[in-house]
Amino acid sequence: MAMKENSKNVLNYLKAHNGEDLTAADVADALGLAKRSVDGIFTAMQKKGLGVRTPAEIELDDGSHKAIKLLSLTDEGMAFDPDAE
Repeated sequence: MAMKENSKNVLNYLKAHNGEDLTAADVADALGLAKRSVDGIFTAMQKKGLGVRTPAEIELDDGSHKAIKLLSLTDEGMAFDPDAE
């Protein structure tokens, strides 16, 4: 399955930062993509079993909390070669 360039970039970024707490916004900022693009790319990866979204919560500067979703790759995602034919 051929992957588009942005999808490869997201996959490879998540592989390189495995174990870190990353949101779609973090990945988008790092890669210069729109958050909506990363959300769409990651949803496609989830459907293929390559990634999961984990609910989490962060504390904002004003002390309130915000629900977020952390992106991570599954073992299949970590092993996936986007350049394989």
